[in-house]
Amino acid sequence: MRAPAKRSDEATAAVAYSGALPARPPRYLHVLQFALVNVVSLALCVAAWLEGWLDGAFTGSSLWLCLLIIAAFLYGLAYCGLRLWRVVRELDDLHAGAVDVASRASWYLTQLSGAGADSRATVAGLLRLQLAQAPSTVRHIAGILVLMGLVGTVIGFIVALSGVDPQQVPTVDNVAPMVARLISGMSIALYTTLIGSVLHLWLMLTQRILAGSALALYQSIVERGEQDARA
Repeated sequence: MRAPAKRSDEATAAVAYSGALPARPPRYLHVLQFALVNVVSLALCVAAWLEGWLDGAFTGSSLWLCLLIIAAFLYGLAYCGLRLWRVVRELDDLHAGAVDVASRASWYLTQLSGAGADSRATVAGLLRLQLAQAPSTVRHIAGILVLMGLVGTVIGFIVALSGVDPQQVPTVDNVAPMVARLISGMSIALYTTLIGSVLHLWLMLTQRILAGSALALYQSIVERGEQDARA
């Protein structure tokens, strides 16, 4: 009478083990982190605007350069948010045991069907590359923001120096226009560098959250595949 009970317990444990995953993180934790970073960053930008620190960035020649940098940042932020939402949904579905057919978890588990250890390692490497694509794209966009700020710096110096004429310096009436031109060029250089650098840091914070969620999904998918292979 004891033997059947023992086999029944072992079968139950095997079924429970094959579907178990590591400790489940709180639902939508990475989405909450993403929202918190954006709320705090936006609040700091609004505070700087109210203090008048950014008034010169959206006037004169620096307006279009700053708007171009902001447009690139908004594109990167929207892309990061959409990719993060997809990763978080897949991670939550995986822990809930409801794997979508179109998800990367489903693709990975299908590829592992009947595969050996070497094949599983190769498929895991492909999965890692797929999940790393979105964070890498966001990181490149963040780098472009810095480059756009540096381009604005160069343009600002060109504008500043183009108004300086050494032959007209001795004339008092010509000094004021040259100084105004110099200040205008320096304003372009400084504001574009400032906005490009600040938005780069903002986007990199969100990129780290996306990378962390992608890594968590990768670990959960691989662990699920190894558990299914051992079952």
